Amino acid sequence: MDNMLKPIGFFDSGIGGISVLKETIKILPHEDYIYFGDSKNAPYGTKTTNEVKKLTFEAVNFLLSKDIKAIVIACNTATSAAIDDLRKFYKNIPIIGIEPALKPAVELKKRGKIIIMATPMTLSEKKFNNLMNSYKNDNDIEPLPCAGLVELIEQGLLEGEELNFYLKNKLQPYLNSNISSVVLGCTHYPFIKKELSKILNKDIEIIDGSLGTAKQLKRQLLKENILNPKLSLGKVEILNSLNDDNIIELSYKLLNYQ
Repeated sequence: MDNMLKPIGFFDSGIGGISVLKETIKILPHEDYIYFGDSKNAPYGTKTTNEVKKLTFEAVNFLLSKDIKAIVIACNTATSAAIDDLRKFYKNIPIIGIEPALKPAVELKKRGKIIIMATPMTLSEKKFNNLMNSYKNDNDIEPLPCAGLVELIEQGLLEGEELNFYLKNKLQPYLNSNISSVVLGCTHYPFIKKELSKILNKDIEIIDGSLGTAKQLKRQLLKENILNPKLSLGKVEILNSLNDDNIIELSYKLLNYQ
């Protein structure tokens, strides 16, 4: 098959990467996509680096068997654990990762604390700490590990009392301080933006890395000259390691979720 016409592979530890796929479809509507979520092994954010690396390599091999032209690791935890090794191993295919959108938060130049909500593993990885250290001299950055939040979202809990209680509990220590922005450092978290904004002051910016990743993918496709030339809209196929129709149904629902 002509490289240009091949689909783009998307991978996440579950349904979270759908938030990145949504942004990508807006920017690259003529591409075909194969999305693979590993909900059977979710969450990744509480596993060891080696476990996450192994699962990510297995997922990438699975996507490569589908004859794709590029891969997006639409998972912050998998990116921080495995992206460098993946790029060394698979040199002939563009591999795009995602990281917490700290740079856009810093560039707002707003006074106050930048809170980074992410999984415990993302926050403990060297990759994230290097990113944070490059900004922390001039900014008040507060990492906030959110164990358990991915599980709620994987169950389809995107708003309501239980989620509100969880978020209030997490953010309670900061609600009376001056917060400039909240960075969503896990691709699952954009789906709970609505509930989050009920708790936060309305002038607090909520930022995620989806758009930056989508733009980077487009740059890579242009560089490799493999943008899909067709004028019709692309197709999306969603697969999941959980042999369960509900998770596929939820994935398609989230893809069209406003």
